[in-house]
Amino acid sequence: MEIFKFVYQHPLFEAADLELISKEHQRVELKKGDYLLKKDQIANCYSIVESGLIRTYLYDYEGNEITTGFTGTNEVAIEVASLFQRIPTQEYMQCLTDCVLWQIDYNHFQELFHQIPAMREWGRAWMAFELYLSKKRATEMITEPATQRYLHLMQEKPQIIQQAPLKHIASYLGVTDTSLSRIRKEIMHA
Repeated sequence: MEIFKFVYQHPLFEAADLELISKEHQRVELKKGDYLLKKDQIANCYSIVESGLIRTYLYDYEGNEITTGFTGTNEVAIEVASLFQRIPTQEYMQCLTDCVLWQIDYNHFQELFHQIPAMREWGRAWMAFELYLSKKRATEMITEPATQRYLHLMQEKPQIIQQAPLKHIASYLGVTDTSLSRIRKEIMHA
């Protein structure tokens, strides 16, 4: 129940709401390398990560694999466009470690969304915050040097630094593996 209290934080939620919400989630264990979603599939659920790390990635126009995001402990793993617009995704979501997830399918989420007013308010607040984070990341990719982006990642998301392979971190930061190795050495010797 603690994970639901943490993820579904909103002042309008009552204990009964959280109990109802938690009952609609299914506990799922996935192994390192398992996929939650693959390109051209339509997302039919979202997951709360109890433990583990998930990577979201896609392929660019030249066929290069590009990491677009990571989802770690106590975060929501979701492909928003596919889930809510009911369209095939362009992305892959894959477990980088063994993961314990709590999943809720689209139909149950919709029922809760219409049944519990606080769920709608939480959804709006969550989406607004995710939009803010997306805009912040896009701005940092343009305005900050790679070293600064890496330092931000170390401070804000240490789980990624600890559990993700360097090649995925480099791709996420928009640098080569070699550049990331140089950045890490500079930081260690600073």
